[in-house]
Amino acid sequence: MAWSSAQYLKFEDERTRPARDLLDQVPLESAEWVYDLGCGPGNSTELLVARFGADPVIGLDSDPNMLAAARSRLKGTHFIEADLATWQPPEPADLLYANAVFQWVPDHLSALARLMDGLRPGGVLAVQMPDNLQEPSHLAMEDAAREGPWRARFQVRNPKRDSLPAPSAYVERLAPKSSRVDVWHTIYNHPMPNTDAVVEWMKGTGLRPYLETVGSEQAEAFTEAYRKRIAALYTPMADGRVLFRFPRLFVVAVKA
Repeated sequence: MAWSSAQYLKFEDERTRPARDLLDQVPLESAEWVYDLGCGPGNSTELLVARFGADPVIGLDSDPNMLAAARSRLKGTHFIEADLATWQPPEPADLLYANAVFQWVPDHLSALARLMDGLRPGGVLAVQMPDNLQEPSHLAMEDAAREGPWRARFQVRNPKRDSLPAPSAYVERLAPKSSRVDVWHTIYNHPMPNTDAVVEWMKGTGLRPYLETVGSEQAEAFTEAYRKRIAALYTPMADGRVLFRFPRLFVVAVKA
């Protein structure tokens, strides 16, 4: 199932906030080579261009739809298609920046350690990943997958992504190549108009592999089963809105 840049950008402000918070912790005043790894539709790349200028910034993504949206958004910026499981910068980089992508990369700790070798001394690896598999938004997907006519498909193909390692794992893996490693969590509480908005958010990211597993003929029914669970799990506030709790893990490592 292809990524949808339009679906992803329905909540652009909320999705861009952690990207901005990550960039705020990058200790670089200038740069010659900046890579936005998993650039998506270019909302994070736009932050990098605003800070470092268009010339140093290159966006990478594996999805053609996302790359098309990014190229349309930032016509003066170079974008390339690449697989982060194997990609390495062709020259030592000043900044390798990755907002909400490495949770999808198998054995991403090894990938991050390898990317440290692609930085110049003093260069920065800056990474943010959702750490939300225990949130109601994701537990409801698992619950829906266990019930209904599609459950046999999930016994053959489990789309649940792996949990993130403990913060200490990032420090231990990156510290030998770094002069400094910072790891922290931030929990965002996004006010949403209603629980349907939570479903729309998830359709742009975490729900995608589940809908791919059930197939197009059952995607609508699975979404409705998920919607009912979300409605039961998120209690509206006095004004009718719901708070969408979203923990994220941040890692910033400076190359020794």
